Amino acid sequence: MSGDAFRTDIEFAVKLDECDPLRSFRERFCFPQSNNNRSCIYLCGHSLGLQPKTASRYIEQELQDWANLGVEAHFHGRSPWMPYHRLLTEQMAELVGAEPTEVVVMNSLTVNLHLMMASFYRPTPQRYKILVERGAFPSDQYAVKSQIRFHGFDPDTSLLELAPLDGESCVSDEDVERVIHREGHAIALILLGGVNYATGQLFDLSAIAKAARDEGCTVGFDLAHAVGNVSLQLHDWGPDFAVWCSYKYLNGGPGCVGGCFVHDRHAREWDLPRFAGWWGHDERTRFQMGPDFHPMAGAEGWQLSNPPILALAPLRASMEIFAEAGINRLRAKSISLTGYMEYLLAQKASCRFSIITPHDPGRRGAQLSIRVQEDGRKLCKALADAGVVGDWREPDTFRVAAVPLYNSYQDVYHFVERFTAAV
Repeated sequence: MSGDAFRTDIEFAVKLDECDPLRSFRERFCFPQSNNNRSCIYLCGHSLGLQPKTASRYIEQELQDWANLGVEAHFHGRSPWMPYHRLLTEQMAELVGAEPTEVVVMNSLTVNLHLMMASFYRPTPQRYKILVERGAFPSDQYAVKSQIRFHGFDPDTSLLELAPLDGESCVSDEDVERVIHREGHAIALILLGGVNYATGQLFDLSAIAKAARDEGCTVGFDLAHAVGNVSLQLHDWGPDFAVWCSYKYLNGGPGCVGGCFVHDRHAREWDLPRFAGWWGHDERTRFQMGPDFHPMAGAEGWQLSNPPILALAPLRASMEIFAEAGINRLRAKSISLTGYMEYLLAQKASCRFSIITPHDPGRRGAQLSIRVQEDGRKLCKALADAGVVGDWREPDTFRVAAVPLYNSYQDVYHFVERFTAAV
């Protein structure tokens, strides 16, 4: 729906919700209570997704099997623990546009990032630089700089940062490709976020992967803010690897197990350097406990340890909902919800705030980042008191995300009403 089709009255928001084919999914999530003991307006799914109501049942099943079966639950539980992580593989592969052999659910995002860089950041005297976006999430910055130092290089000369032009908040797609083609001869690894956590900008990952291949660069993506948010086609786009967390748009719970993609062309590169662990060993001989490591084919060959069952259980609850809803339908609703929010904010235009997220729906996901000119902390407190949960990032940005699985058009309407009143 285009901005020309929106209206500013609450009756219009009610009508949009009544016509929403995904509206029933909202009832499958637990909403926190605000100070006045009412459900809050929760627009913080870009930071921590809401709890699926079935998550406790999934966890309770594993607790019961542990209590009743002990170690035998690895093989005889209702959902045996030995292959438990594979209960998520096909759904996760579908969500990121990959083959099941290219995806594994394991570890946390930054652990997976280090594992991937151990294999795919192989600097030489000629190619040693890593290209990132300026303002990447701090954990990525720390990980990348530590890898550069680990290989004996200096981040001051080995780290390239994509920066917006003066007066702009986001990097243009053309500038990204221009830098890759200009610096590609010296770039060992391109590591970009699918969606920038601060601005909400969605990068053209297909074009980036192609430009990287044209220049002979290895390329990986951090999809923490993209997975479950936008449509992805990792296999077809062809990055070497990608990593993500599962507690934001995927609603897996705080600190939930992350995910990893390794393209199929690397599935049987047995001599590719990697940090090994026993769960990545060929499962046919894993329990022979031999001294030599023989990796499994595909992404599972990068596993280290057996998976944490109690942490995976709530993610199963959420992924079943995703499989039923479908990412394409969710993306369509997300574009409409975010466009509606942008439209309403524009009707309340003020010199005290501005949207720094790209206007083009193709260059953003569910998140809008709103730059507040002054008293941002005071504004956040006022919104919290009004039952609005968003996310403040220093020095001047308030981030909100209307998540299509559980947010409504009325959520958006009432948020804009309370936000502009607080401003």
